[in-house]
Amino acid sequence: MTSDYDINLDVKYGHLAVIDIAAEAAAHEPWFNQTLTSVNDAVVRLGVIEGDFHWHKHDQDDEFFLVLEGELVIELEGAETVHLHPHQGYTIPKGTMHKTSAARRTVLIMVEPAAVVPTGD
Repeated sequence: MTSDYDINLDVKYGHLAVIDIAAEAAAHEPWFNQTLTSVNDAVVRLGVIEGDFHWHKHDQDDEFFLVLEGELVIELEGAETVHLHPHQGYTIPKGTMHKTSAARRTVLIMVEPAAVVPTGD
């Protein structure tokens, strides 16, 4: 399943670099994930998604999502589904099973520790 995802863990932009997030997003089709930059022990990742990601969790790390365009649906095991619209964010605590999806092309930013594997533990 993970072969359908274009995940790039390399840091594309170093410190003191201007990052044109809109241009980066426009240059890619779903499912795309690129680590844009690092901030201390965390990374900022760009996601361009459409359709369903698989159920997964991150045992040791929290994960933050910020929607820039589109709508992100986050299903959570044992909790109500969350719908995020542009300029809305949500933090998923470590160890929480979750599944993200988007009915249409959605662009988002994720902030998480650099060691997080986007496809889950």
